[in-house]
Amino acid sequence: MKYYIIAGERSGDLHGSNLIKGIRANDKDAVFRGWGGDLMQAEGLDLVTHYKDTAFMGFLEVAMNLHKISGFLKKCKADILQYQPDALVLIDYPGFNLRIAAFAKQKGIKVFYYISPKVWAWNQKRAWKIKQNVDHMFVIFPFEIDFYKKFDYKVDYVGNPLMDAITSFTPDPDFRKKNNLEEGRPVIALLPGSRHQEIVSMLDIMLKAQPHFPEYQFVIAGVKNLPESLYANVDVSGKSIVVYESTYDLLHVAAAALVTSGTATLETALFQVPEVVCYKTSGFSYAIAKRLIRVPFISLVNLIMEKEVVRELIQSDLNEKLLVEELRAILPGGAKHDTQVQDYLKLKDLVGGPGASEYAGKLIVEYI
Repeated sequence: MKYYIIAGERSGDLHGSNLIKGIRANDKDAVFRGWGGDLMQAEGLDLVTHYKDTAFMGFLEVAMNLHKISGFLKKCKADILQYQPDALVLIDYPGFNLRIAAFAKQKGIKVFYYISPKVWAWNQKRAWKIKQNVDHMFVIFPFEIDFYKKFDYKVDYVGNPLMDAITSFTPDPDFRKKNNLEEGRPVIALLPGSRHQEIVSMLDIMLKAQPHFPEYQFVIAGVKNLPESLYANVDVSGKSIVVYESTYDLLHVAAAALVTSGTATLETALFQVPEVVCYKTSGFSYAIAKRLIRVPFISLVNLIMEKEVVRELIQSDLNEKLLVEELRAILPGGAKHDTQVQDYLKLKDLVGGPGASEYAGKLIVEYI
C-alpha cells in the first residue's frame, strides 16, 4: 500500500523513521512518500520537503511567515492528490497537519494521526476538529485517553516512541576521544533546540552559566540542519565544544543538562540526567501563549508526573542568577540531585517500555 507521511520537526522525523519500520513490518509492499527529514528518508521515504524548511516557532514567527506556510500547504495538497495514497499519516505538527487532515478527509483519503497535538494544553476545542477529520488517533501519553473521552472520541494508546529510540541506542565508546572531551572532566550538556530561533534565544543565556562551573566542560548538542557558524556566533568565548548529531551520546556522559523545552526534556530524563528546562520566546508570542495555555507546566517531564520534577525557567526567569542556582542544585552533591533522579525512575515506569512504533504501524495496516 501507499503511505503519505508528514512530519514537520526534528523529533517527528525520528518517530516517523521508526513508524516506517513498524508499518513495513506489517506491510511488506509498503511504499512511502511525504515530508520529513534525513532519518525518514534513510528508511525509504520519498522526501518531498525537508522539515528544516518548514519549522516555525512561536506565534510571531508563524504570523511573519504566513505567505510561505500557505505556499507549503498548497504544495502539499497538490502532491497528496497526485500521489493518491491509501493512507495519510500525520505526526504532531498541528498548525500544518490539522489543515491537511481536513483537506484529506474531504477528498476521501483515510487519515491517521500519530502523536497527538497538545490540544489538552491549549485551545482544547481543536479536539472536535480532530474527531471530525481524523479516522484514527494514536496517542503516546496515558492521560490523553481520558482527555479525548470528554469529546466522545476513542483513541488508541500505543506507548511512547522515545523508548524505541532510546532502547535501540548503543553508546559510542570513543565519543569523548572523537570530540576532544577531557577524559576525567565531567560534562554539562547544553541542548538548545533544533531551530534557528531557539539557538539564538536560548544558547547565549545557557552559556552564561559556564564561568561559574570551571570544573565542568560545557558541551553543546548541535544539529547539522543549521549552519555551524550559528553556534560559533553565539559562543563568543569559544570555550564550549559542539558535537553534531550525537545528542544521545552526549546525554550518556553528562552529569547534568540545560535543555530547551520540548521532546528533549523527556529524553534527558529518560537518560537519568538531571536537568533545568529553559524557554524564551518573543514578548508577543509569550503574551499570547500565557493567555491560551491551560496546563501548569510546559515540560513533558512535569506534565507526565503531574508535579514539578524539573525546574522550568521561562522568559524573564531564564537569567544567569537563577540558571546558576538551579544548575548547582541538580549537580552531584546538590540539594535537588537525588530527588530528581528518584523521580526519573517513577517517570520511566509511567512512560513504559519500547514497542510504540511497531504497535502503531500494526494498527495502521489493520485499520486500512
